[in-house]
Amino acid sequence: MRLTKGRVFLGMAGLIVVLIIGAISAVGWQIVLGPTARATTDRQFEVTEARMARGEYLANVAACFHCHSEHDLSTPEYPVVPGRRGAGWDMPIPELGKVVSRNITSDPETGIGLWTDDEIARAIQEGISRDGSALFPIMPYFNFRNLTDEDLASLVVYLRTLPPVKQVRARSEFIFPLNLLVNVMPQPLESSHAPVVRTTPEARGEYLVRTVAGCQDCHSPAIDGEPMEGLEFGGGAKFSDPGQDMAPVHSHNITMDPSGIAHYDEALFIEVLKTGHIGGRMLTHIMPFENFKNLTEDDMRDIFAYLKSLPPVKHRVSNTDPKTLCVVCGETHGLGDKNVKAQ
Repeated sequence: MRLTKGRVFLGMAGLIVVLIIGAISAVGWQIVLGPTARATTDRQFEVTEARMARGEYLANVAACFHCHSEHDLSTPEYPVVPGRRGAGWDMPIPELGKVVSRNITSDPETGIGLWTDDEIARAIQEGISRDGSALFPIMPYFNFRNLTDEDLASLVVYLRTLPPVKQVRARSEFIFPLNLLVNVMPQPLESSHAPVVRTTPEARGEYLVRTVAGCQDCHSPAIDGEPMEGLEFGGGAKFSDPGQDMAPVHSHNITMDPSGIAHYDEALFIEVLKTGHIGGRMLTHIMPFENFKNLTEDDMRDIFAYLKSLPPVKHRVSNTDPKTLCVVCGETHGLGDKNVKAQ
């Protein structure tokens, strides 16, 4: 039987449709249907002075205003623009597309003033906005999923007190395929998190590092969002420094290997977090030390204790030495050629 051009075209079109359906099924139908989201409830969090204080503390440690505030990039300190704290930011991350953090002040029209407590909680822990759309995990809801119920309540209570700022923000527009994949990322959280009894400095530090501050997100190189095996907290993740004409910088190794921070003692670690300086040099403000300086010294000690307990990672990273290809993480950074891939 002779095949006509029409039959060939229909056959190819059918094959393409089958492939598309198969690909969507493999990744998740949320790509086209929208993210999976639980229905919000009428739960409300009681306002107490203790929750207000704890919520403010957590918001600083989690660097909420580092991302949700417009910054003046004309000075090395990148200060928040006066009157724009919490009002959102058109974030300078062109490699992801147009990234916009939303207004989280109490303004009823452009902020979260009309959101319910559970809508705010769902956004923080599950990555779902009030309208049911997915948040991109640059908002670290995967970490915040593990917040204790009390810490979550404290954050919500505090955020509701932010002075209203009327500032309209456009929607984020991510590059393909991130604009589609973002829909499969949020996962409903059905169970609550009672406080875990943390009796050791290492255990308390782990909660601060992994759940609240999210240190691993910046200090672990990744491929397609997945941390590279054996390099967690080993540095090398690449960022564009908006205050330096988007010059690339790489996160430091913060494990106790000699290529990391083995030379730090507790006092030096606290000094760096408080001042944002090491050896007379100011760290890049991509590292939100202006927020971390608000940590109590007890919490700083716990964080240091936890970092000391991590497996050491051999990975030399520098932002002051000439950039060379690193065979360990695949990036081009200072001291890259001094690294040797493990056998």
